[in-house]
Amino acid sequence: MNNKRGLGRGLQALIPDIDEENTKGVENIKISDIEPNQFQPRKHFDDESLKELSDSIKEHGIIQPIIVRKINFGYQIVAGERRWRAAKLAGLKEIPAIVKDFDDQKVMEIALIENLQREDLNPIDEAKAYKSLMEQFNLTQEEISKRVGKSRSAIANSIRLLNLDEKVQNMLMEGKITTGHAKVILAVQDADKQNIIANKIVDKNLNVRETENLIKEVASPKRKRRQVNDIYIKEIEDNFCRFFGTKVKIIPGKNKGKIMIEYYGEEDLSRLTDLIINR
Repeated sequence: MNNKRGLGRGLQALIPDIDEENTKGVENIKISDIEPNQFQPRKHFDDESLKELSDSIKEHGIIQPIIVRKINFGYQIVAGERRWRAAKLAGLKEIPAIVKDFDDQKVMEIALIENLQREDLNPIDEAKAYKSLMEQFNLTQEEISKRVGKSRSAIANSIRLLNLDEKVQNMLMEGKITTGHAKVILAVQDADKQNIIANKIVDKNLNVRETENLIKEVASPKRKRRQVNDIYIKEIEDNFCRFFGTKVKIIPGKNKGKIMIEYYGEEDLSRLTDLIINR
């Protein structure tokens, strides 16, 4: 049984004439003549993972060639940067590659899809890649969704993560909080409050539901203050009622308010007047 991994459905759609069994056009290229992809969405490569791949390459060689395109002074990686980095780490001087003629947009799409298929591209790098496709190549979310095989809503929700404060984005990239946590935090616009919530998630190991409850407390201090004020005003009303012997209503406002004292007939009004004047 053949256990080699192919390009996957997404890449196969973008590069239909290349598959794992087709070695036609493969050539060995000097590693020193190849440069990384400027459109690579992955900004961090795990050292331990690269070391494992490098050890595998030392023992078995490179099973699947990388894909490159010709540039002025050599070649640029289109797909396979991890293999290229691991090959360098393994001490290889050359690497099998297929040379294709792709424009910048195609290169960026392929690099993004390759990383998405690995399923370990962090959410922020993924969101930035989608945003770059939109800004640099004027693609809509719908067009991106068709190219990468994800729903338009998934693309939109991914890009929304870039509205998080940078510190919170870093926590998401480092895996300290999950995408579920991040989506809940987006309900809070204030950057300081976002950081408070994110740090409490980490410190108290909160799940998403617990985070939602925390946000109600942190993000709604006005409501809490209003509840405290209501209790204070009710206490004053009760004191007035006992003093005047009638119903008293306090109506608070932003800069001024009203105190309404009820009376029942002229005799009751006279009684209240005496209380106030003689107080």
